[in-house]
Amino acid sequence: MSRIPVAVLGATGMVGQRLLQLLDVHPWFEPAFLGASVQSAGKPLAESGRWLLPEPVPASARLELRPLDAPFDCPLVFSALPSDVAGTVEERLAAEGKAVCSNAAAHRLAPEVPLLIPEVNPDQTALIELQRRRRGGAGLIVTNPNCSTVQVVLALKPLHDAFGLAEVAVTTLQALSGAGYPGLPAMDVLDNVIPFIAGEEAKLEREPLKLLGEVRDGRLREAEIRISAQCNRVAVRDGHLACLTVRLRSPASLDEVGRLWQEFRGALEARNLPSTPPRPVRVHSAADRPQPRLDRDAGGGMAVSVGRLQSSPLGGLKCVVLGHNTVRGAAGAAIHNAELLLEQGWLRGPGGVPARPPVPAKEA
Repeated sequence: MSRIPVAVLGATGMVGQRLLQLLDVHPWFEPAFLGASVQSAGKPLAESGRWLLPEPVPASARLELRPLDAPFDCPLVFSALPSDVAGTVEERLAAEGKAVCSNAAAHRLAPEVPLLIPEVNPDQTALIELQRRRRGGAGLIVTNPNCSTVQVVLALKPLHDAFGLAEVAVTTLQALSGAGYPGLPAMDVLDNVIPFIAGEEAKLEREPLKLLGEVRDGRLREAEIRISAQCNRVAVRDGHLACLTVRLRSPASLDEVGRLWQEFRGALEARNLPSTPPRPVRVHSAADRPQPRLDRDAGGGMAVSVGRLQSSPLGGLKCVVLGHNTVRGAAGAAIHNAELLLEQGWLRGPGGVPARPPVPAKEA
């Protein structure tokens, strides 16, 4: 099959470059347009001297960077734009009939925009019909969650389904790459922890309610869970770690919780997508795991790791969750959402929905 040509907006940033790196070997999608600011446009990304990842520069980085308002024919857009720019640009592209998979926060909480994790809530793509009635045409916007929300919700989903969630307290230790490039000054982060990340706590307290909600009569009903979040920036390159204390609505033993995580495979329609790891949640029994340096790349960076499962003296249970913030928490999540759109028939490439090649068998 010919791969679907896609546009990557914000291609010069860390998430944009991670998108190019992941798309370079993707079986369904192929970068054909790279959008960037006017200041960056006019030459190939590969010649800019600004490749930020340790992985080799992909072939698509040889494409010329174009202004964000330049025309292109790609039916699918990956947006890694800053939120203050993303809102207007993404709405314009959706109005033109394009499918936009956004990593930005601009539309995440809009009632008609699906906020997706394919293993968790693939049914919420039904909200696309609300968009299309409002906007007209065949365009759409879907978003992936905040980079910490993804890993937290993947760990909470099986518990929510089995026992119900009453309260969640979460404290995050978030990597430097989450702040983008060039990030924070060295004098701020060396020998230090910064106990504030603008806007993060509000996102982590609100986004899970949408992700764990359900669509009824064409509208989303958010989950009723009390969530309290505190977010900290730490001197780690990649990998957000979250310490959770969870109070369930129904009693559960630690063995039951561990078994649910071990057996969790996610929604049926997400299991054969190219980016879905065979085990979305990896469980660690060692007392000092998970750790960013050792565990952030689990499942190609698309699996989350949980450990330190214990009873909490305050009631309920406590644990530690870790995920790769620029893969599962950003670029990989946007690509994963596009795979779901294609699988469900929302995305149409040249000549209609292309036949999708089989996904290679995945190791457990």
